[in-house]
Amino acid sequence: MAHEYTGIERIGNIQANLGEGPVWDHTTGQLIWVDINGQAIHLYKPADGSNRTIALDQKVGAAVPRQQGGMVLAMERGFHLLDLETETLTLLEDPESHLPNNRFNDGKCDRAGRFWAGTMAQSESVTTGSLYCLDIDGTVRTIEDGCITVSNGLGWSPDNTIMYYIDSPTKKVVAYDYDSESGRISNPRTVVIIAEGEGFPDGMAVDNHGMLWIAQWGGWQVGRYNPLTGEKIGSIAVPVERTSSCAFGGEQMNELYITTASVGVGDEDRVNQPHAGGLFRIKLDVKGPQANFYGG
Repeated sequence: MAHEYTGIERIGNIQANLGEGPVWDHTTGQLIWVDINGQAIHLYKPADGSNRTIALDQKVGAAVPRQQGGMVLAMERGFHLLDLETETLTLLEDPESHLPNNRFNDGKCDRAGRFWAGTMAQSESVTTGSLYCLDIDGTVRTIEDGCITVSNGLGWSPDNTIMYYIDSPTKKVVAYDYDSESGRISNPRTVVIIAEGEGFPDGMAVDNHGMLWIAQWGGWQVGRYNPLTGEKIGSIAVPVERTSSCAFGGEQMNELYITTASVGVGDEDRVNQPHAGGLFRIKLDVKGPQANFYGG
């Protein structure tokens, strides 16, 4: 039986249209998360409950801290640097300037400081998405080309030899052999399949035991899965149907932050989920690794 984790709480009062991409910045003690459709980055500090919102001029799929300061963003129109003092954007590269109906979605940095992020069609109905890697020298490599519908969760095994990746409509998590030296992936195989009626896999976090925590869009939950067996071993009930992503954080790295969405939730549904689009947190008996920052 899958273990039921309890004690989830809503934090802050922001209700995003499409909350996504949580990442814990251990250097500042704050959670970074985005509202893709709301074109905003939110910075939440649990120590004092404060929130800072940075408004942007386009959709933002992921925002990660940069080792030299500021952030690197995967946006509607390519990779950008963000200066946190002036809130100005600098374009690094737009690998899909020829695909105006695409946008970047989820992204994450590996231990070497590379930023991996994938794209999707705004319509979510055609397979025009790709997976890219922004190397620390600023060059962009195409990893999977034009064969993805909704590029989503990313993660690495604790020993750094496996990369996990989600293309949401497939309802699968795919594992690749991962070469940390070169940043190359190979030998794809399916390790987890989301059960019927439990939604679609969205964002993902990997704990220190190598288990996968997967936000299940349309499934009212975050599931914990063993990628070695494919078995679902735990579940967090979330009071929002569209659970979008999760990340470990907090001083002890034993808190799971969970983002959700209100997009597509009608007035009738909103009665059942008044906190759709909210940010949630739950304390767990397992920890996750500190987030990696972009090294370029």
